[in-house]
Amino acid sequence: MKVITINNNSSVPKYKQIVLAIEMAISEKRLQKNDKLPSVNKVSLEFSISRDTVLLAYEELKKRGIIYAILGKGYYVKSVEFSFEQRFFLLFDELNSFKEDIYNSFLETINNAGQIEIFFHHFNIEMFKKLINEANGNYSKYIIMPTNLAGASALIKTLPKEDVYVLDQTNSELKDYPSIHQNFIKDIYEALLQGKYLIEKYQKLILIFPGFREPLGMKIGFENFCSDFNISYEVINEFEDRIINDKELYIIPDDRDLVKVIEQSKIQNLKLGLDFGIISYNETPLKKVVENGISTISTDFKSMGKLLAEMILHNKKEQIENQNNLIIRNSF
Repeated sequence: MKVITINNNSSVPKYKQIVLAIEMAISEKRLQKNDKLPSVNKVSLEFSISRDTVLLAYEELKKRGIIYAILGKGYYVKSVEFSFEQRFFLLFDELNSFKEDIYNSFLETINNAGQIEIFFHHFNIEMFKKLINEANGNYSKYIIMPTNLAGASALIKTLPKEDVYVLDQTNSELKDYPSIHQNFIKDIYEALLQGKYLIEKYQKLILIFPGFREPLGMKIGFENFCSDFNISYEVINEFEDRIINDKELYIIPDDRDLVKVIEQSKIQNLKLGLDFGIISYNETPLKKVVENGISTISTDFKSMGKLLAEMILHNKKEQIENQNNLIIRNSF
């Protein structure tokens, strides 16, 4: 069982990384009272660092009463009763009502078990890189939303692997990392299948998919469904200057496009749910009342935050697909 890791790219001094790693191992019960620590020589050789660096770390832990030494035998855990405040690095893509639900649920479940700092990369890979590099080695846990940023996976892999959790979207490059995520291909397919008896009254399904923020899995799942059931469909990048035709059903991931479609329907005097239909993505309280109710495909964001916090608190390493549902209202 590995209890010490060192990141050579981190700005944190190596002796401090050793101190933090041992404190973390004790707090997570990977090291118990009287357990023997790796020898100074072993740590020095494994990480190609000087014996003095390892000794400096062990001496600091001795001074704080966390470990003790037996001459000629090595270093051992003396106390598991010490104040160790974990620091959690949360890197989200953007701030919106869904992310607030995740964050608030995570905060409530963690319940003061650590200091939480949240950052946003706004789908900018340079900002993502800057924040990852600055955080590396300075936190107990790293919770990352990689979204669909090219190069994000490689940057995530520079962090201490045992301390990284992937949130909301994952991919094959990150399959070995614990995660709470949506399966976008399966989710949209199964949601449309659930509403198929209502979808059948429409002549064409249209997915508004700009492809910048939206997970590619949405598009794949949508196309798979339409192909499997021989349904006429179209994928468009934007809604601008489009006329809504009779019996079109719009699948809309972005709420800005939702507003545009509703505005256009009013210009054309169309009745939502009769002349055309809408299925929006991501549940919000407002969608319960707008236009007598907007149907949504949505994951449970509060559950996502709660499951993530529980996984961290219990030091679990799992890949969990968060529950996703179709909520049927009057919009189709």
